[in-house]
Amino acid sequence: MQYRRLGRTELKVSAIGIGTWQFGGEWGHQYTQEEADRVLHTAKEEGINFIDTAECYGDHLSESLIGNFLARDKREDWVVATKFGHQFHSHLNRTDRFDAEHVLTQLDKSLLALKTDYIDLYQFHSGSDEAFDQDDLWTLLNKQVEAGKIRHLGISLNKSNSMHQTTRALSVGASTIQIVYNRLERQPEQEVYPACEADDLGVLARVPLASGFLSGKYKPGVTFADNDVRKRNEGIELDETLKQVEFIQQNEVPADVPMAQWALAWCLRHPAVASVIPGCKDEAQVRSNARAATLLDADHPLVINS
Repeated sequence: MQYRRLGRTELKVSAIGIGTWQFGGEWGHQYTQEEADRVLHTAKEEGINFIDTAECYGDHLSESLIGNFLARDKREDWVVATKFGHQFHSHLNRTDRFDAEHVLTQLDKSLLALKTDYIDLYQFHSGSDEAFDQDDLWTLLNKQVEAGKIRHLGISLNKSNSMHQTTRALSVGASTIQIVYNRLERQPEQEVYPACEADDLGVLARVPLASGFLSGKYKPGVTFADNDVRKRNEGIELDETLKQVEFIQQNEVPADVPMAQWALAWCLRHPAVASVIPGCKDEAQVRSNARAATLLDADHPLVINS
């Protein structure tokens, strides 16, 4: 595993992290504690030390599964990131709640669920610029940093790639930016990444496999269940996406390299990116994701096209 500095936080995070939205049960599978333990234990075996979750992944359910694991492991071996700003109601049904009072309640619930005294990275979760521009919210959060409940603050941007939030990160005390970035969605390269590099903001790339499209397993004609988040991509957009994926697989991915591993390494080839945080359904996917770090070796013949 390769480890990288997460911007001005000075935290050392594994280049491959582990996203845990799936633990909230919204990927079509309800995880038992034993299953979650196996995934996290395998991640540790592979040298992964960065976990990303959120309070709204099953109403603190993902956090609870992680917390039960951490309680039996060495907490200091992990960099734990979670998020705030949404209240879970049911499958893919949330209410935005970025008011300071609610966020403080959510923070305490997250600490309880994670069974920890501190959160390494607490992130503003895909909120609007209006929700972001609340002085009392950031005053509250920085007081929690002073109190030791939070080590560092971050911003997880929604798909608008808000430059408003990016350029104001330092002024509110945030040190990291999390953003959707993959071979199919390269918009952050235009403005967000240069700003992050200029301000030494640590970058976390989420959805690095483009919701599974860059795994190479979906072929033209595929359909998704009504409750699948990819359902909205069906039709002309889906067909065009699959054609683009096919082109990439034939022209950019070496024949002896799994496309998913190549896609993770592709994200990490950008100097702004500290870690990618793919989801994983089981131990096998954890191990496969971790192998992507070997493609970053300077002596490896793989060429990541820009």
